[in-house]
Amino acid sequence: MMKMKKDGKTKATKRLDELGIAYEFIRYDVNSGNLSAEHAADDMGMPYEIIYKTLVLRGDKTGMLEACIPAGFELDIESLASLSGNEKVSMVNPNELFLLTGYVMGGCSPIGVKPYKVYIYEDAANHEKIAVNAGERGLMFHMSTQDLAKATKAIFGNIAKKKQNAV
Repeated sequence: MMKMKKDGKTKATKRLDELGIAYEFIRYDVNSGNLSAEHAADDMGMPYEIIYKTLVLRGDKTGMLEACIPAGFELDIESLASLSGNEKVSMVNPNELFLLTGYVMGGCSPIGVKPYKVYIYEDAANHEKIAVNAGERGLMFHMSTQDLAKATKAIFGNIAKKKQNAV
């Protein structure tokens, strides 16, 4: 598991601090066998629709990008490709994740990453606050959705669909 730096900050917290954006931390118990957003939401007792996971993808035309979608949803690859100006997008190999983002699987934040374009599922805009990973397994930010969009220069779009077995 990636640990916070000695100063108690991850790349994501440092970036939000630089931008003057407020956030609060939420911790949850990490289950290395289940790094899902659903597990995090269940452990924190929070609704799935405000717990967002960050996925890192590679577009065939635009290169690296990130997608933030809620727990209980799966990425709509075709919609993300279209919205991002790609013909195809594909998930990066988990072995590449740290090299590409500085974060580990289950601890990937959309904040503090190289200037990758960020796409957020459009329903997030219906919530004043959502939670995203803070750059460490077991640690999330609960923050203003609009501040998240500002910090990441995100584009909202219909990039996810509810999982068939989701609660």
